Amino acid sequence: MDKILIAGATGYLGRYITQELRQQNFYTKVLVRNPKKFEEYGVQVEELVQAEVTDKSSLKNCCKDIDTVISAVGITRQRDGLTYMDVDYQANLNLLEEAKHSGVRKFVYVSVLNGEKLKKLKICDAKEKFVAELKKSGLEFCIIRPNGFFSDMTEFFNMAKRGRIYLFGSGNLKANPIHGEDLAKVCVSAIEGDGKEIEVGGPETLTQNEIAKIAFNVVGKTPKITHIPDWIRRVILNMARLVLNTQKFGPIEFFMNVMAIEMVAPEYGKHTLIEYFNELKK
Repeated sequence: MDKILIAGATGYLGRYITQELRQQNFYTKVLVRNPKKFEEYGVQVEELVQAEVTDKSSLKNCCKDIDTVISAVGITRQRDGLTYMDVDYQANLNLLEEAKHSGVRKFVYVSVLNGEKLKKLKICDAKEKFVAELKKSGLEFCIIRPNGFFSDMTEFFNMAKRGRIYLFGSGNLKANPIHGEDLAKVCVSAIEGDGKEIEVGGPETLTQNEIAKIAFNVVGKTPKITHIPDWIRRVILNMARLVLNTQKFGPIEFFMNVMAIEMVAPEYGKHTLIEYFNELKK
């Protein structure tokens, strides 16, 4: 069976991918910045390598004897002065070059749905710049394109707890976010699959209004939804661009743009949003 290196194993998705690899009895090697954080998950792996993916020299030989690399490396909130280009692009490129040097067969990379259409956003620009490098690398590859994680829906739950949910526009735009455990199965299946790009979402396609009502139902409050005209969203974005630094503006830019388009991908998995919200309630 293939030997797999998973990079970004301490992140939301990386943890589930590591668990799925072990459940399927793959030889699993994890690449992490913080070994103690990974050890807290209690997942037993064959090898653990401590490295900074942004530091090319620290990756030397990390891919030795590895057949497939799965990268869930990326940042949603820019910290430590690092930008999306530093991590989503350059760090993944560092790993790709090391994989090529070590004779890795395949590279599986987790990007985002509609990434090419959203290249005006800094996070998507960085991801798609790496995708372009991966496609011309000469390695076998698979690009996984989820449309959003359940964890991205947490703000709906938090607003419901506060008693009111704010949505831009009519709230009728649809999405089917996916749970990390379901997405991990897709990532691991790509090891032996022949798909070059896989778009994937969760098993339920819902409007933003429906997601809001599910959140209110879970917290036990009467739904109160305020629909904000989309022009206000655009004004807020323009103002935020002027007054916020890149680190703070990046996540806001991504969230507010994604909320203004439909993010629907082929349905997959078993985990539902109401289950996730109920877990948050505990």
